[in-house]
Amino acid sequence: MLEPGRQFELALQDLAGFDRIWLIWWFHQNSTWRPRALPPRGPAKRRGVFATRSPHRPNPIGLTCVRLLRVQGLTLEVGPLDLLDGTPILDIKPYLSTVDAFPESSLGWVQEVEEYEATSRPRYEIELAPLASSQLLWLKEEWSIDFTERAFGLLRRDPTPHRTRRILRLQDGRLRMACGPWRLFFRVEGDQITVEEIGVGYSEEALIGPSSHSIPDHEALAAFRAKFSPGS
Repeated sequence: MLEPGRQFELALQDLAGFDRIWLIWWFHQNSTWRPRALPPRGPAKRRGVFATRSPHRPNPIGLTCVRLLRVQGLTLEVGPLDLLDGTPILDIKPYLSTVDAFPESSLGWVQEVEEYEATSRPRYEIELAPLASSQLLWLKEEWSIDFTERAFGLLRRDPTPHRTRRILRLQDGRLRMACGPWRLFFRVEGDQITVEEIGVGYSEEALIGPSSHSIPDHEALAAFRAKFSPGS
Protein backbone atom coordinates (compact mmCIF):
# COMPACT_ATOMS: atom_id res chain seq x y z
CA MET A 1 0.00 0.00 0.00
CA LEU A 2 1.34 3.41 -0.97
CA GLU A 3 1.46 6.32 1.47
CA PRO A 4 -1.64 8.55 1.53
CA GLY A 5 -1.47 12.29 1.12
CA ARG A 6 1.25 12.20 -1.56
CA GLN A 7 -0.96 12.34 -4.69
CA PHE A 8 -0.06 8.71 -5.40
CA GLU A 9 -3.66 8.10 -6.49
CA LEU A 10 -2.89 10.22 -9.54
CA ALA A 11 0.52 8.60 -10.02
CA LEU A 12 -1.12 5.15 -10.22
CA GLN A 13 -3.49 6.11 -13.01
CA ASP A 14 -3.14 3.94 -16.15
CA LEU A 15 -0.93 1.36 -14.39
CA ALA A 16 -3.68 -1.27 -14.28
CA GLY A 17 -3.28 -2.01 -18.00
CA PHE A 18 0.19 -3.56 -17.56
CA ASP A 19 0.73 -7.26 -16.87
CA ARG A 20 4.04 -6.72 -15.07
CA ILE A 21 5.80 -3.94 -13.20
CA TRP A 22 9.31 -3.26 -11.95
CA LEU A 23 9.74 -2.67 -8.22
CA ILE A 24 12.84 -0.74 -7.19
CA TRP A 25 13.44 -1.29 -3.50
CA TRP A 26 15.88 -1.14 -0.60
CA PHE A 27 17.65 -4.08 1.11
CA HIS A 28 16.81 -2.42 4.42
CA GLN A 29 18.19 -5.22 6.62
CA ASN A 30 21.66 -5.21 5.03
CA SER A 31 24.35 -3.02 6.59
CA THR A 32 27.51 -4.33 4.88
CA TRP A 33 28.67 -5.23 1.40
CA ARG A 34 31.35 -7.44 -0.14
CA PRO A 35 33.30 -6.69 -3.35
CA ARG A 36 33.10 -10.36 -4.29
CA ALA A 37 30.19 -12.72 -3.74
CA LEU A 38 29.79 -16.50 -3.68
CA PRO A 39 26.78 -17.30 -5.91
CA PRO A 40 24.64 -20.32 -5.05
CA ARG A 41 24.89 -21.70 -8.59
CA GLY A 42 27.89 -23.27 -10.24
CA PRO A 43 31.27 -24.08 -8.70
CA ALA A 44 32.23 -22.58 -5.35
CA LYS A 45 33.91 -19.57 -6.93
CA ARG A 46 33.68 -15.94 -5.87
CA ARG A 47 32.56 -13.41 -8.48
CA GLY A 48 32.69 -9.63 -8.60
CA VAL A 49 29.56 -8.37 -6.86
CA PHE A 50 28.51 -6.33 -9.91
CA ALA A 51 28.41 -9.59 -11.91
CA THR A 52 25.96 -11.16 -9.40
CA ARG A 53 22.53 -10.61 -7.89
CA SER A 54 23.96 -10.60 -4.36
CA PRO A 55 21.96 -8.50 -1.86
CA HIS A 56 25.21 -7.28 -0.25
CA ARG A 57 26.01 -4.29 -2.46
CA PRO A 58 27.65 -0.83 -2.08
CA ASN A 59 24.16 0.66 -2.51
CA PRO A 60 21.70 -2.05 -1.43
CA ILE A 61 19.09 -1.37 -4.11
CA GLY A 62 16.96 -4.25 -5.37
CA LEU A 63 15.12 -4.67 -8.65
CA THR A 64 12.26 -7.14 -9.08
CA CYS A 65 9.84 -7.72 -11.94
CA VAL A 66 6.45 -8.92 -10.65
CA ARG A 67 3.06 -9.69 -12.11
CA LEU A 68 0.52 -6.94 -11.43
CA LEU A 69 -2.80 -8.50 -10.49
CA ARG A 70 -4.87 -5.51 -9.44
CA VAL A 71 -4.75 -1.82 -8.57
CA GLN A 72 -7.30 -0.76 -5.97
CA GLY A 73 -6.94 2.73 -4.54
CA LEU A 74 -3.44 2.96 -3.09
CA THR A 75 -3.02 -0.82 -2.91
CA LEU A 76 -1.21 -2.89 -5.53
CA GLU A 77 -1.86 -6.63 -5.55
CA VAL A 78 1.05 -8.48 -7.13
CA GLY A 79 2.17 -12.05 -7.78
CA PRO A 80 5.03 -13.98 -6.12
CA LEU A 81 8.07 -11.88 -5.24
CA ASP A 82 11.30 -12.03 -3.24
CA LEU A 83 10.73 -9.14 -0.81
CA LEU A 84 10.22 -9.24 2.95
CA ASP A 85 7.21 -7.62 4.57
CA GLY A 86 8.07 -4.00 5.29
CA THR A 87 10.65 -3.68 2.50
CA PRO A 88 10.79 0.00 1.44
CA ILE A 89 9.70 0.49 -2.18
CA LEU A 90 11.63 3.31 -3.86
CA ASP A 91 9.85 3.41 -7.22
CA ILE A 92 7.43 1.58 -9.52
CA LYS A 93 7.80 1.37 -13.29
CA PRO A 94 5.88 -0.55 -15.95
CA TYR A 95 7.57 -3.55 -17.56
CA LEU A 96 7.75 -3.13 -21.34
CA SER A 97 8.45 -6.37 -23.19
CA THR A 98 9.52 -4.47 -26.32
CA VAL A 99 12.12 -2.46 -24.39
CA ASP A 100 13.06 -4.45 -21.29
CA ALA A 101 13.54 -7.93 -22.83
CA PHE A 102 16.70 -8.96 -24.70
CA PRO A 103 16.40 -12.77 -24.95
CA GLU A 104 19.47 -13.15 -27.21
CA SER A 105 21.85 -11.37 -24.83
CA SER A 106 24.85 -13.22 -23.40
CA LEU A 107 24.53 -14.20 -19.74
CA GLY A 108 28.27 -14.15 -19.01
CA TRP A 109 29.41 -16.73 -16.46
CA VAL A 110 25.76 -17.61 -15.73
CA GLN A 111 25.43 -18.88 -19.31
CA GLU A 112 28.35 -21.25 -18.74
CA VAL A 113 26.65 -22.59 -15.61
CA GLU A 114 23.30 -23.00 -17.37
CA GLU A 115 24.88 -24.81 -20.32
CA TYR A 116 26.68 -27.16 -17.94
CA GLU A 117 23.49 -27.84 -15.98
CA ALA A 118 21.54 -28.46 -19.19
CA THR A 119 24.01 -31.01 -20.55
CA SER A 120 25.13 -32.79 -17.38
CA ARG A 121 23.14 -35.32 -15.44
CA PRO A 122 22.38 -34.66 -11.77
CA ARG A 123 24.83 -36.51 -9.57
CA TYR A 124 22.44 -37.41 -6.73
CA GLU A 125 19.05 -39.03 -6.34
CA ILE A 126 16.59 -37.69 -3.76
CA GLU A 127 14.32 -39.82 -1.61
CA LEU A 128 11.76 -38.52 0.85
CA ALA A 129 11.33 -40.15 4.25
CA PRO A 130 7.66 -40.65 5.23
CA LEU A 131 7.71 -37.70 7.65
CA ALA A 132 9.19 -35.29 5.11
CA SER A 133 6.77 -36.49 2.45
CA SER A 134 3.74 -35.87 4.67
CA GLN A 135 5.05 -32.47 5.77
CA LEU A 136 5.66 -31.27 2.21
CA LEU A 137 2.26 -32.55 1.10
CA TRP A 138 0.57 -30.70 3.98
CA LEU A 139 2.36 -27.46 3.12
CA LYS A 140 1.32 -27.72 -0.51
CA GLU A 141 -2.30 -28.68 0.13
CA GLU A 142 -2.99 -26.42 3.11
CA TRP A 143 -0.85 -23.37 2.26
CA SER A 144 0.11 -23.70 -1.42
CA ILE A 145 3.78 -23.63 -0.37
CA ASP A 146 6.25 -25.67 -2.40
CA PHE A 147 9.94 -24.76 -2.38
CA THR A 148 11.21 -28.16 -3.48
CA GLU A 149 11.87 -27.53 -7.18
CA ARG A 150 14.64 -25.04 -6.53
CA ALA A 151 15.95 -26.80 -3.41
CA PHE A 152 16.03 -30.28 -4.93
CA GLY A 153 17.60 -28.93 -8.12
CA LEU A 154 20.52 -27.59 -6.09
CA LEU A 155 20.81 -30.71 -3.94
CA ARG A 156 20.85 -33.10 -6.91
CA ARG A 157 23.98 -31.38 -8.18
CA ASP A 158 25.85 -30.66 -4.95
CA PRO A 159 24.55 -31.26 -1.40
CA THR A 160 27.84 -30.40 0.31
CA PRO A 161 28.00 -27.57 2.88
CA HIS A 162 27.96 -24.20 1.15
CA ARG A 163 27.40 -20.77 2.72
CA THR A 164 25.47 -19.16 -0.12
CA ARG A 165 23.36 -22.25 -0.79
CA ARG A 166 22.79 -22.16 2.97
CA ILE A 167 23.75 -25.79 3.55
CA LEU A 168 25.23 -26.57 6.96
CA ARG A 169 26.52 -29.82 8.49
CA LEU A 170 25.03 -30.56 11.92
CA GLN A 171 26.65 -32.32 14.86
CA ASP A 172 24.44 -35.39 14.44
CA GLY A 173 25.83 -35.97 10.94
CA ARG A 174 22.80 -34.64 9.09
CA LEU A 175 22.85 -31.62 6.83
CA ARG A 176 20.43 -28.72 6.93
CA MET A 177 19.46 -26.54 4.00
CA ALA A 178 17.70 -23.21 4.51
CA CYS A 179 14.97 -22.46 1.96
CA GLY A 180 13.80 -19.00 2.95
CA PRO A 181 12.10 -19.44 6.35
CA TRP A 182 11.95 -23.24 5.92
CA ARG A 183 14.56 -25.91 6.64
CA LEU A 184 15.33 -29.25 4.96
CA PHE A 185 17.10 -31.88 7.08
CA PHE A 186 18.81 -34.60 5.05
CA ARG A 187 21.55 -37.24 4.93
CA VAL A 188 23.86 -38.21 2.08
CA GLU A 189 25.05 -41.77 1.50
CA GLY A 190 26.93 -42.32 -1.75
CA ASP A 191 24.82 -40.77 -4.49
CA GLN A 192 21.60 -40.98 -2.43
CA ILE A 193 20.08 -38.03 -0.56
CA THR A 194 17.39 -38.80 1.99
CA VAL A 195 15.31 -35.84 3.11
CA GLU A 196 14.23 -36.83 6.62
CA GLU A 197 12.10 -33.91 7.76
CA ILE A 198 11.13 -30.30 7.24
CA GLY A 199 11.69 -27.65 9.89
CA VAL A 200 11.11 -23.96 10.49
CA GLY A 201 13.76 -21.29 10.86
CA TYR A 202 12.07 -19.30 13.64
CA SER A 203 11.32 -19.96 17.28
CA GLU A 204 7.79 -20.15 18.64
CA GLU A 205 8.37 -16.83 20.41
CA ALA A 206 9.41 -15.12 17.17
CA LEU A 207 6.34 -16.40 15.34
CA ILE A 208 3.93 -14.89 17.85
CA GLY A 209 5.95 -11.78 18.72
CA PRO A 210 5.21 -8.18 17.69
CA SER A 211 7.50 -8.42 14.64
CA SER A 212 6.06 -11.72 13.37
CA HIS A 213 4.30 -9.98 10.47
CA SER A 214 7.71 -9.30 8.90
CA ILE A 215 8.53 -13.03 8.73
CA PRO A 216 7.71 -14.62 5.35
CA ASP A 217 5.01 -17.33 5.62
CA HIS A 218 4.70 -16.59 9.35
CA GLU A 219 1.14 -17.93 9.63
CA ALA A 220 2.09 -21.15 7.83
CA LEU A 221 5.23 -21.48 9.95
CA ALA A 222 3.24 -21.16 13.17
CA ALA A 223 0.63 -23.68 11.99
CA PHE A 224 3.38 -26.07 10.87
CA ARG A 225 5.17 -25.86 14.20
CA ALA A 226 1.92 -26.47 16.07
CA LYS A 227 1.12 -29.51 13.94
CA PHE A 228 4.50 -31.20 13.60
CA SER A 229 6.64 -29.64 16.39
CA PRO A 230 9.80 -30.30 14.35
CA GLY A 231 13.33 -29.62 15.46
CA SER A 232 14.82 -26.46 14.00
